[in-house]
Amino acid sequence: MGTLTIAAAQFAPVDDPAVNLETVRAAAVDAAARGADLLVTPEYTSYFTADIDDRFVAAAQRLDGTFVTGLLDIAREVGIALVVGVAETADEADRFRNTLVAVLPDGSIAVAYRKVHLYDAFGSKESDRIDPGDPGQLPVFELDGVRIGLETCYDLRFPEVTRRLAAPEHGAADVVVLPAEWVRGPGKEHHWRTLLTARAIENTVWVVGVGQTPPIGIGGSVVLDPSGVAVVAAGAVPGMIVATIDTAVTDAVRRTNPSLALRRYEVAPRP
Repeated sequence: MGTLTIAAAQFAPVDDPAVNLETVRAAAVDAAARGADLLVTPEYTSYFTADIDDRFVAAAQRLDGTFVTGLLDIAREVGIALVVGVAETADEADRFRNTLVAVLPDGSIAVAYRKVHLYDAFGSKESDRIDPGDPGQLPVFELDGVRIGLETCYDLRFPEVTRRLAAPEHGAADVVVLPAEWVRGPGKEHHWRTLLTARAIENTVWVVGVGQTPPIGIGGSVVLDPSGVAVVAAGAVPGMIVATIDTAVTDAVRRTNPSLALRRYEVAPRP
């Protein structure tokens, strides 16, 4: 059993990585002052514009570039772990990767997750510029005895992603964190909260959703317990929420509702 205090900072990143890095730094200091062990920021924290075009490709960096190196420095200086969305350089010159980087307080990278399900929906087409990640990825890392799984935005609409992260024979995650740029639109707030809640309930796992704020995103960051109850939630304005994940709560919920143990189907990546 273990506990972990997680801060979720929601804001709207801009098209200047240096400015965004300072936003992360300020949020890390604030989160640590509130007792957080881990800070999670939105998808595309390193760089964002309304259109995914050549500007994204030009702004993308390697994981040893200045933005991620800056994250490592922040983690060491503040003494906090980070999960941050970045635009990562791809092998092809006209493409990039939509990546989450998990950084430990000692300034090392615990894991990097490349988004698997690209947002080719609701009039958008990420696959025009982004390389998808390997479906076989199992991005789970441990912090203070708590196992943390990673997924990104549109992944939320595919329940098998969270199931693999949470299932004891796969990721065995105690909490799933999901940075997003959940685009505003009719019913989209309802989709976001409903799907996050479903993932928590069906997997009896803690879920932390972290969104970009308007004008493009909806905000709506939330921490849900393994019964799907919102422990803390945010509206649309920039800000931070903080909650403590307690695996004793998970154990209690799973004694009452052992749905993971009663499963009759396996989940496996498609080729």
